[in-house]
Amino acid sequence: MTEYDPARSREQRKQDTLDRLRQDEDAWVATASPDGVPTLVPLSFLWQDDTGTLVMATRRTNPTAVNVTPGGPIRITLGPTRDVVLIEGEARILEGADLPPATREAFATKLRWNPRIPVWVFLHITPHTVRAWREVNELADRDLMLSGTWLV
Repeated sequence: MTEYDPARSREQRKQDTLDRLRQDEDAWVATASPDGVPTLVPLSFLWQDDTGTLVMATRRTNPTAVNVTPGGPIRITLGPTRDVVLIEGEARILEGADLPPATREAFATKLRWNPRIPVWVFLHITPHTVRAWREVNELADRDLMLSGTWLV
């Protein structure tokens, strides 16, 4: 029989999730075309504490950007399979000129990369659902955000 570490409280999972959002650099991003063709790619991201949103960059012609133009559903996962954060939300495309300068600077500073070339667009992602769990003993309370509101 498998023994698991004790389940974390929702409060601890929310704190662990926010720490991961602030510190991690990359995430898996899933979208689908209008006819249902899935796309899964790794992208670097910036978490904005003040707005509770994520910012990612990709080329305008990449399927991820095409699938959410001008806006659309998106799924993002952080962490390993034994400590996963799953985010579902809405993404909208921002041209580089529409990205606030402070956000561009924070993105460049965190990721040591500054996409100023016009082929890049930014995904501005508003989470609607956030779930986090490690093992089966955390599945029951994995919902941390529903309908855009933190539960803890």
